[in-house]
Amino acid sequence: MQVAYTNVNVRQRNRVASQQGIASVKIALLLPALLLPMASHAAEPVTGRWVTEGGKALVEIAPCGKTLCGKIARVLRPVPGKPQNDVNNPDARLRNRPIVGLSILTGFTAAGAEWKGSIYDPERGKTYRSVLQRNADGTLNVKGCIAVFCQSQTWKPAR
Repeated sequence: MQVAYTNVNVRQRNRVASQQGIASVKIALLLPALLLPMASHAAEPVTGRWVTEGGKALVEIAPCGKTLCGKIARVLRPVPGKPQNDVNNPDARLRNRPIVGLSILTGFTAAGAEWKGSIYDPERGKTYRSVLQRNADGTLNVKGCIAVFCQSQTWKPAR
C-alpha cells in the first residue's frame, strides 16, 4: 500500500510541475504582447511641412537642438492690405519681424503619445501652451491652451 501511495504522490508532483511549466511558458509568450501597447503610446513623428487650418500658411516642423520647433515657411493666403510683419507682438522691438520665417512652435518634446511645447499666434500676438498629436488619418491635431481651456485646429500634410 505504501508503494501505491508514493506513485500517486509522484504523479501529482509531476502534474503540478507540468502545470507550472505551462504557466511559465504562457507568461513568457504573453509578456511581449502586454508590452506592445505601451510601445504604441510613443509620440508619432510630427516633423515635416503642414498646411494650417483654412490654408493660411505652410509651417515646417523640424528638430531644434533637443526639441522640435516650427516656422512659417510661406504665407499661402495673404490678407490684402495687411502687413506681412509680426505687428501684433506685445514686444514693440519684434513687430518688424517678417511673418515668413517666424518661429511659432517652440520647445516641443515627446510626452507619451503627444508632443508638448508652446505655440505663438501672430494674429493675436499671444503665446499659449500647446499639444501636438498625429491623427490616424495623417493629419496633425494642434491645440493651444490657456489653463484647462484648449482650442484645436487640424493641419494637413503639405503635398
